[in-house]
Amino acid sequence: MKLKFVVAAMAATLALSAQATTEIQWWHSMDGALNDWVNDLAKDFNASQSEYKVVPTYKGQYDESMAAGIAAYRAHNAPDILQVFEVGTATMMYAKGAVKPVADVMKEGGVKFDPKAYIPAVTGYYTAPNGQMMSMPFNSSTTVFYYNKDAFKAAGLDPEKAPTTWPEVVADAAKLKISGSTCPFTTSWMTWAQLESFSTWHNTSYASKSNGFGGLDARLEFNSPLHVRHFENLSNMAKQGLFVYKGRASKANSSFTSGECAMFVGSSGSYAGFKRDAKFPFAESTLPYYPDVPGAPQNTIIGGASLWVMSGKPAEHYKGVAKFFEYLSSPQVQAASHQRTGYLPITMAAFELTEKSGFYKKNPGTDVAVNQMIRKTTDKSRGVRLGNFVQIRQIVDEETEQIWTGKKTAKQALDTAVARGNELLVKFQAANK
Repeated sequence: MKLKFVVAAMAATLALSAQATTEIQWWHSMDGALNDWVNDLAKDFNASQSEYKVVPTYKGQYDESMAAGIAAYRAHNAPDILQVFEVGTATMMYAKGAVKPVADVMKEGGVKFDPKAYIPAVTGYYTAPNGQMMSMPFNSSTTVFYYNKDAFKAAGLDPEKAPTTWPEVVADAAKLKISGSTCPFTTSWMTWAQLESFSTWHNTSYASKSNGFGGLDARLEFNSPLHVRHFENLSNMAKQGLFVYKGRASKANSSFTSGECAMFVGSSGSYAGFKRDAKFPFAESTLPYYPDVPGAPQNTIIGGASLWVMSGKPAEHYKGVAKFFEYLSSPQVQAASHQRTGYLPITMAAFELTEKSGFYKKNPGTDVAVNQMIRKTTDKSRGVRLGNFVQIRQIVDEETEQIWTGKKTAKQALDTAVARGNELLVKFQAANK
């Protein structure tokens, strides 16, 4: 009897112990080297305490995970945390009842939370018109320029000097082609890199109403003479074999990593994969600009994603989320993540810690993303926040792809993309009055 009592007591203790650990479900879109990073973050947090266990789950690319999260919410089985890319921000903000503002989560969880500790350009993007911070900045990135140093040497170019203007990009691309390069220049995320960031970098309006920050009645304006000129230049480069279109989203990344494409515009968050997989020395530099455009360069805009807390969860879950977010925001964790991935350090303390460590001196160019983002912004360069933005990007991809196949001129493609995109903005405005 005594033995049975001991066994029963041990079983009860183990059961209580198991119940004491609250699982926090986290759906994300980080694959490859970034998936390793996400898993390590959860593992280290879980090891730092015993009350909560964060369970990260890869749910596909950004658009796929966002769709999965929304569907799960409607089916009443949403995760506690959903990673959503920046173009989904307006949609999430206006998803009535679906999310719990991060400011509320932190306050109710008893965790000190000061939005001013984060990089202003980052917090500003995820803050609602009423001043409330809605989501937790996580893998914030921006567009940067990468180039293959070995390819530059082979073309007789200075491997320590990146082109800083678009005319220089064209000139360098021509030399790279002569040296045998089949893909002198490419870009990932055409819509983000060559229209959205391009606009803010040149302090040119992408959409009215301060690119959507000023109201739901914003309308697209990226068919201006400057935008048309840029896509005409890209079209001419494509015809000459100086620019090769490699597909939507991040499909072009592998063409740089493999050494096929010598110059590449993409996310600062690609750094982790390039550092792990590239078999050649590469460098990171600022985005090119047109030197005759007044005020250029201005600043680039946020990319990547933030963490949204879904509504309808038990209070204990929200306490766990608050503790996890506190952990993610600590200067040490943020600095380590920034240095590992190339994503922005979301707090100034993490940036300063990285700078003091000598990381930027040892890895030239890794501070480019931060320096492009911490500049003073204008109404035209703060960022782009529009409803139905995911679908608008799809439209832009569809239309600009007509340029590379020769079916449409740059002006025809951009004019059509603006018209089709504005129809979606009108629908979003009507649905959220």
